Amino acid sequence: MLTELEKKIIASIQDDIPVTARPYQVISEKIGVSETVFLETLQDLCRRGIVRRFGATLRHQKSGFEANAMTAWQVEDQQVESVGREMSRFREVSHCYQRNPVPQWPYNLYAMIHARDEAGCVEIARRISQATGVQSYKLLFSRRELKKTSMEYFPNGDENGQDFG
Repeated sequence: MLTELEKKIIASIQDDIPVTARPYQVISEKIGVSETVFLETLQDLCRRGIVRRFGATLRHQKSGFEANAMTAWQVEDQQVESVGREMSRFREVSHCYQRNPVPQWPYNLYAMIHARDEAGCVEIARRISQATGVQSYKLLFSRRELKKTSMEYFPNGDENGQDFG
């Protein structure tokens, strides 16, 4: 069972996080607790596995990038972690993650590349390949953007409709 404070904190992080030097201070003030209590409670929720990840959505068109490509890489299992770290160092890569391959699709590491145009994505992938030594990869270009939404566990505050905002 979650406490009322835990529900408030979960509800408060479901929406956009403020772009500021101390976003958790802004959020904690909004729900009426100190930043320290907010962060300690959030860390506890993470430790307990209730909050498992934070996601960020890059609205690449608004940042000047017109093209993006999910690159699928076939990396030796023992090198996935080090290659993933190297790929994520490229400023044009917004996220990089591992997935289990299947026989029809042997790629196990994915990196989202953003560039001004598709040719830029191809060039960045070539540079990443050269830097990592990974030669087997595919570029999957985005052709249209689908609606991006986050999961809401406590819409309008909690399961009873109480507004925590």
